[in-house]
Amino acid sequence: MDGYRVPAGEHRVEEKIKGSVFIATARRVTTPDEARAFVESLKKEFRDATHNCHAFVAGPPGSAASGMGDDGEPRGTAGPPMHQVLTHCGIGEIAVVVTRYSSGQKLGTGGLVRAYGGLVKLCLESLPTRFYATSEPVHLEMSYEHLNSVRHELEKHGGEILREDFSGVVRLTVRIPDAEQESFLERVSRLAAVVEG
Repeated sequence: MDGYRVPAGEHRVEEKIKGSVFIATARRVTTPDEARAFVESLKKEFRDATHNCHAFVAGPPGSAASGMGDDGEPRGTAGPPMHQVLTHCGIGEIAVVVTRYSSGQKLGTGGLVRAYGGLVKLCLESLPTRFYATSEPVHLEMSYEHLNSVRHELEKHGGEILREDFSGVVRLTVRIPDAEQESFLERVSRLAAVVEG
């Protein structure tokens, strides 16, 4: 396998359970520090919420670079069920914060586990994702007039730009899924030169 799916942007869903409002927010994160910063930003955004529980996988699907937190809910009722869903969903580089505005009505331990795990599942059902290729980077050089065409081909072939340099000519470092690389290079060979190193 030469890649995996990652969130294509921030995504949010909301559900009411026994009067409590639950809001799940997901975003792509590439490191545990980035995940923690995302959690802190949501705690600020929803500072008046009863709880802001979280889980993240900051690497390929099922990666050990992961974490979770119950944020005051009974131990193990929020972070672990959220983490369980993320670990087995097949999406990498993802963090989810589930914010709860409590109605005061008790959900019980089982109810909380179902609510937090369920909100992550609900969020993932409509989460826009894109393919992240883990193949070797390719270095391209082109004139400015061909940049948009190369970008278009890159998007069509599921690739991404890793680095851009606009001094004199345009230099791009890109990554394309192995299965798409030959077709991509064939399409852009008239527009851009492949540079070694």
